[in-house]
Amino acid sequence: MEAFTTLTGIAAPIDIPNVDTNQICPTEFNKVPVGDPFYPKILFHYLRFNADGTEIPEFILNKEPFRNAKIIVADRNWGGGSSRESAVYAIMSFGARAVIASSFGDIHYNNCLQNGVLPVKLKQEEVVKLRQQLHENPGAELTIDLEYQTVRGPDNHVYKFDVNPVSKRCLLNGLDAVARTQEFQSDIDSFKKKHHESAAFLDQPGAE
Repeated sequence: MEAFTTLTGIAAPIDIPNVDTNQICPTEFNKVPVGDPFYPKILFHYLRFNADGTEIPEFILNKEPFRNAKIIVADRNWGGGSSRESAVYAIMSFGARAVIASSFGDIHYNNCLQNGVLPVKLKQEEVVKLRQQLHENPGAELTIDLEYQTVRGPDNHVYKFDVNPVSKRCLLNGLDAVARTQEFQSDIDSFKKKHHESAAFLDQPGAE
């Protein structure tokens, strides 16, 4: 997993409340392999594209400069609905590494943390203010500093956010669940050795 330390980039305001994972990644795309050339088109597919595959120009992520957004500033209850991790892959494949919202679906929030996307919870009035600034200044950048748990807005105002310490360490060091487990490899090997020695009688002929 790619480490997340500090991210500065164009932020796109998504003014839709209650965005669920089926909007983020429609069900029929759940089994598209990650890395498939089609994957960048999955995010908000039916809001971004017509039936013939042409772009819907009015949708925010099809507009310049928001099509290059690295950060999404959403409304309340982002990522409710099903538990599909493909919703996180869709966000990443589009090119975003962080979503700022006032609330998240619990499972989606944890899926983001485990797959390298930083979900940032701010107060509702704060995300409303940020989205307004982004609409007024298309192409404005935000800076998210995970170490200090801050978001710097276009007006240089700094917002603080909370994040689980374990998840923070994993993101800062690029550790997914497998890599985190491997940190304890020596302890695992020691346990296996002791367990094998204590149960050596099971290796005797006729042992059941």
